[in-house]
Amino acid sequence: MLLFLKSTIGRKYLMGLTGLIWVGFVLAHMLGNLLILVSPDLYNSYGHAIVSNKALLYAAESGLLLALFIHVAMALLLTKQNRLAAQSQIFGSRYAVAANGEKTSAWASRYMAVQGSSILAFIILHLITFKYGTHYETTVNGVVMRDLHRLVVEVFQNPGYVAWYVVCLGLLMFHLSHGVSSVFQSFGILERKFQKNIKKLAWGYALIVAGGFLSQPLYVFIFYR
Repeated sequence: MLLFLKSTIGRKYLMGLTGLIWVGFVLAHMLGNLLILVSPDLYNSYGHAIVSNKALLYAAESGLLLALFIHVAMALLLTKQNRLAAQSQIFGSRYAVAANGEKTSAWASRYMAVQGSSILAFIILHLITFKYGTHYETTVNGVVMRDLHRLVVEVFQNPGYVAWYVVCLGLLMFHLSHGVSSVFQSFGILERKFQKNIKKLAWGYALIVAGGFLSQPLYVFIFYR
């Protein structure tokens, strides 16, 4: 098992599995965010329900953090491995034949690394702003809870933050579309005849997630001026 995890295939499997965990999480998180379009009380009640179950919350956060760490670690290891492999194939006809593929792979890896780094910075800032941001309180149906709606409205009235949010979601959309289709390839189920449909499915998922997330800041920025 240890040898498998140290292999290229094993690392790709780990990267794909941990990526899928976050694929599911961002979809669920996006759907929860849409409640802001319904009512402030429902949005705050949703947030309160999540933080009320401490055991489940800590377990979920620990799992997501572990998955993120493994995903980033595997990405770094695979990128380094690809670069070393490309550098080692300096002589021989094999290198001449594979040069274009290696070059394309290197460009894709560098671009994904930039996206991943930007998204990681976005996640950290997002947590600082909302999870650990100003704690307002409100009462819904006799229950005192955090007024997350007020904080969201306050933050998304800042044009600079909204612009940053839009740019990061654009990167997330591209990262998800490429990542979801790559998972099928890593698991060896991306047959040639299904490639176009799977890539379309990946893009559809990425557009839905990014569009859903964008609805929150745009709604607040436009209707709460």
